[in-house]
Amino acid sequence: METIMKVRRMILVDQQSIRSVSKATGISRNTIKKYLKDETPPNYTRSKPPVNHKIKGFENTLTQWYENDLARPKRERRTAQKLYEQLILEGYQGSYSPVCRFIKNIKQQSPDTNQAFIPLAFDPGDVMQFDWSMEIVVIGGIELKIKVAHFRLAHSRKPFIVAYPRETQEMLLDAFVKAFNFYQGVTNRVVIDNPKTMVVRIGHGKEREFHTRFMALMNHYAVEPVACTPASGWEKGQVENQVRVIRNQIFKPQLKFDDMAALNAHLLACSHSLGGKAHPQEKGKTIDAVFEVEQPILRPLGCDFDGYAEKTVKATSTCLAQFDSHHYSVPAHLAKQRLSLRAYADRILLVHDQQVVAEHPRSFNKHGYSFEPWHYVPVLKKKPGALRHGAPFKNWDLPVSLEAIKTIYLKRAGGDRDFVKVLLLIEEHSLDVISMACELALEAKTTQLSAIMNLVYRITEEEPLGQINTQDYPTLLVQPEANCQRYEQLRQGAYA
Repeated sequence: METIMKVRRMILVDQQSIRSVSKATGISRNTIKKYLKDETPPNYTRSKPPVNHKIKGFENTLTQWYENDLARPKRERRTAQKLYEQLILEGYQGSYSPVCRFIKNIKQQSPDTNQAFIPLAFDPGDVMQFDWSMEIVVIGGIELKIKVAHFRLAHSRKPFIVAYPRETQEMLLDAFVKAFNFYQGVTNRVVIDNPKTMVVRIGHGKEREFHTRFMALMNHYAVEPVACTPASGWEKGQVENQVRVIRNQIFKPQLKFDDMAALNAHLLACSHSLGGKAHPQEKGKTIDAVFEVEQPILRPLGCDFDGYAEKTVKATSTCLAQFDSHHYSVPAHLAKQRLSLRAYADRILLVHDQQVVAEHPRSFNKHGYSFEPWHYVPVLKKKPGALRHGAPFKNWDLPVSLEAIKTIYLKRAGGDRDFVKVLLLIEEHSLDVISMACELALEAKTTQLSAIMNLVYRITEEEPLGQINTQDYPTLLVQPEANCQRYEQLRQGAYA
């Protein structure tokens, strides 16, 4: 371009001859004449299409691979470079360029390549978009696949992200509650995908049958759910783009944390920091600045939704209820009984007759056990020997004084039965009282069962009333006289 401009100026402006310009620049006179006739810069055009003779015989293979990849998620699709490397293993001896041109031609022939879209505009407080993504992180030194819930306010572009071990009903409900609390308000609508945790059946057009618990969440916050058309991610394009951006900005390089709580604390900080970026439409403003205007327009929250997934379970004879391949203990009197299990994102509640009878931290350890030893103490009344080898009593975290008494008792014959009697006292009295009695017994160097029981009764007996002050009592002004005749008269009247 610079050479053409220089030649044209030398002739048209400086009035130099073509011959002199040719000598000065080394460009032929015919080429200079072309520059003078055509003001547009010359474009290189191939006289013949490139020869791809080495790729012949591999076209069907490449086409089949490309079509198979279209059925996979985008993150799992192979690039042209990966297809080229795999094609070499099949015997291809050509270079990368023919493979790249072949894949490019296939893409251009696709009907979706040149698909047109309409730009969207959203009113403040109207729409929130939601989507899941799968990421790989290191938690406690172990590489895990986690699910990340992505939320985005469509007007202000304010993002919120939170991670979970998996994409289940209770995780979904918990994510929405956390998102609404993060925004301190509720939008009119939420645009979602069609997972089974939210959509039970896809009808014609936008007709959907939503999951009962998801609709309970939507009704609680009075939000209208809008499900996208299947395979039409552009209907919630903002959050789809957010997934790609956050994957590159936050999850690369690979995140490493001790537990999920530390990871989510980091993601919460990232959600706040992302608000400092420039707003894509309102130039000169940040996302947080636009969100400050949108936030008061959001509808008030009210109370939090009780986001649990409920399931009816039957306790086994070993006082265990199973959920998600993990076993949780229940009180002994509920063995072989049906209970309602409420699964939250972080805990498990077991309910019987509308009363919570057991609570455990949520565990994702397959085929593991979560024991509460106190659930099994009533069983020890008939089976005291199980105290030594019972699985619920392994690593039992007892108060120091009670643990010391246990150690002393289990060293002697029949000591397990005596210690069970100490534990059974807790049903009548509190754990603090029994622990205090054991501590006093150890200080007095007497650990006999009778001594501990005596100390328990002494701690729990009511304090005697203080001495009664008789000085303030009313006194008789006229003292009665002793008269034995009156007694005789009464006595005679009784025998009359």
